Amino acid sequence: TVAPPGLCLVAPSNDSLDRLLPPTGAPRRKSATSLSKSEPPLLRTGTRTIYTAGRPPWYDEHGAQSKEAFVIGLCGGSASGKTTVANKIIEALDVPWVVLLSMDSFYKVLSPEEQALAATNDYNFDHPAAFDFELLVATLRKLKQGKSVKIPVYDFTTHGRQKDWKNVYGASVIIFEGIMSFADKELLQLLDMKIFVDTDSDIRLVRRLRRDITERGRDIEGVIKQYNKFVKPAFEQYIEPAMRLADIVVPRGGGNMVAIDLIVQHVHSQLEERELSVRALLASAQQTQPLPQTLSVLESTPQVRGLHTIIRNKETCRDEFIFYSKRLMRLLIEHALTFLPSQPCVVQTPQGHEYKGRSYKGKGITGVSILRAGETMEPALRAVCKDVRIGKILIQTNLDSGEPELHYLRLPKDISEDHVILMDSTVSTGAAAMMAIRVLLDHEVQEDKIMLVSLLMAELGVHSVAYAFPKVKIITTAVDKSLDDYLHVIPGIGKLNGDNYCRPYGDSDDVFY
Repeated sequence: TVAPPGLCLVAPSNDSLDRLLPPTGAPRRKSATSLSKSEPPLLRTGTRTIYTAGRPPWYDEHGAQSKEAFVIGLCGGSASGKTTVANKIIEALDVPWVVLLSMDSFYKVLSPEEQALAATNDYNFDHPAAFDFELLVATLRKLKQGKSVKIPVYDFTTHGRQKDWKNVYGASVIIFEGIMSFADKELLQLLDMKIFVDTDSDIRLVRRLRRDITERGRDIEGVIKQYNKFVKPAFEQYIEPAMRLADIVVPRGGGNMVAIDLIVQHVHSQLEERELSVRALLASAQQTQPLPQTLSVLESTPQVRGLHTIIRNKETCRDEFIFYSKRLMRLLIEHALTFLPSQPCVVQTPQGHEYKGRSYKGKGITGVSILRAGETMEPALRAVCKDVRIGKILIQTNLDSGEPELHYLRLPKDISEDHVILMDSTVSTGAAAMMAIRVLLDHEVQEDKIMLVSLLMAELGVHSVAYAFPKVKIITTAVDKSLDDYLHVIPGIGKLNGDNYCRPYGDSDDVFY
């Protein structure tokens, strides 16, 4: 599960996800930029949080990242209110997919000798040498590039890193805060806006006393000793001089709403300049080339032709539509498995003879469905792949902009080592499929290990995906020529959506492409 520390996104179960998705016919919530302050783009249930406003495309029609996340660096003395300012900015921005990254996560792992010094408050945590800048710069650079990263979790009571690290992905805005945020040249180059939080030293001391005693289990004598020996000298030597590097100085911290409003206005203007229109570019593209070699269409046998006849017929009842769709999906998945790499394998038969066969050559197979229509293909994959792992990506169309938006994802651990079967029932322009492939690439899945499997595709969608990702294998049962004004595949089939198979088009406002 991807969990940005600033706005926590926790994966719901399959059942709870279905309950949280808008029901058939329900009006859609508008994009985050059009939401009022009283209606944040979040949907909370228990401990779970789901974005009801999605992440717009962060790549161009070529599939390459065309905009980096906007990074705000917050520097200031210990307990100056940096985190408070960061949370105020997040709240005022009112946009989804904001990541709050703390420098505290990147303290170095202490040696036994340093652990002993820390236990007696004699280790200097306020010196640049206390931080793992190499890991910090590499992590922030990957996150800015839109990649999935793992963030260490530092335990201030044991002065070490916890075993489990946080997975973070999908930032439009990154707010990075820490006492040494401006102390490294490489780090400074990654910051698009530099903010210094200036707070009176007496206020900072009182806050540090309260925090270290209540939250970190320290005693008052140890906190004061550490402050006088390390914190105050470090502020005067390293932190205060860095104020001259700041673009904006915020006096009084989180209470200075005038400064925070100015910061938010600038960030909004930067985000507007980076907006893309991927679907429009795809829809207007001239697809004059022959179908790509990476495309494989299931052989149109009399059986396949007959199945298509049934599921394309508007007079087909719902039960038969579901039954024959499932049959066709099973044939499609089995066809897709023939493209997985294999190797020679010799086994002994019960009769004591050798049989020269073949076995799968790879670490694992993961199926990823584009919600909710892609879920209809999961039973067919599970039926032929024992113990296959399943991931899910929710992509919906923003009705204001017409662009696909990423709302939710849950991917298995170590997916980068697997061959991935990406499933969607139909592909029209290819915009949603491209976003899903981009997500997989950002999680370090190799492009040539991705297979896009769809029951029906339009020529435009085939060309769009193949042009952007030439190593992705595209597998379908049929390719239709055109799209209508609503971007439905023509002549097309009925609509497949989640656990319910709905048809015909026009019975719902819930549109998946």
